[in-house]
Amino acid sequence: MAKIMLSADSTCDISGELLNRTKAKLFPLHIILGETSYDDGVNIHPDEIYANFRATGKLPKTAAVNTQEYIDFFQPYIDDGYDIIHINLGSALSSSYQNCVAASKIIGHLYPIDSCNLSSGSGHLVIEAAKRIQQGMDVEQIVSEVKALVPKCHASFIIDKLDYLRAGGRCSTLAMLGANLLQLKPCILVNNKDGSMTVGKKYRGKLEKVLASYVGDQLSQYDKVRDDKIFITHAGIDRKFIDIVKAELDKLKYFKEIFIERASCTISSHCGPGTLGILFMTE
Repeated sequence: MAKIMLSADSTCDISGELLNRTKAKLFPLHIILGETSYDDGVNIHPDEIYANFRATGKLPKTAAVNTQEYIDFFQPYIDDGYDIIHINLGSALSSSYQNCVAASKIIGHLYPIDSCNLSSGSGHLVIEAAKRIQQGMDVEQIVSEVKALVPKCHASFIIDKLDYLRAGGRCSTLAMLGANLLQLKPCILVNNKDGSMTVGKKYRGKLEKVLASYVGDQLSQYDKVRDDKIFITHAGIDRKFIDIVKAELDKLKYFKEIFIERASCTISSHCGPGTLGILFMTE
């Protein structure tokens, strides 16, 4: 039986029991805070980024995994006879995918997949790849089937406050102040053709009301939502808001598994605390 290893960029936002279930190895992107470079989720965590932002008003820079880092990490496994499937952060968001492709051309036996997504939108693909590995499929069939699932993964998020978008240069101070004053909560949509992000509906009102409306709006867009799993992924938020979203999903009596995940540093540093999304698949 072929030996296949599954790995993913740390931005796939799966952890704990679910990570153990998939047996995937996570490859950390880099978080540069001041003069120090950290590994996402290894020696820095989102709450430390938030504390630094409160103290200094500055966000860290994020950096992709470079080609040599991929080579150095994967080469021992390839030498041991493994083929490697690696799920990358969407190519519109990071050069990690291009760097992983470059590594694959040098060392072979490495199959990068552009998730065209972020956070647990990529995490869905990790789960799907793991299922196929466990079923004993050959590596090329797994890669082909997982790539076909990329446009069926849907990710979006509600952002409570625009402070982090403003600090990261993604909206003006005036827009931030206006949105906060009017209690506007934008829905950020991920384009699953490349991973780029756009602003969708702008909700108005308190977060608890907005989240309930958002869940219905997102799921009602599609005729055939897969019922096996859905993620509630957040960048640090009061548990009561997670419970509101879970209650909305429970009312549907539809999803067999509801996973709750905390977003990685790379994702969190761009959206800030109070951000929450649902991430699901369609047929």
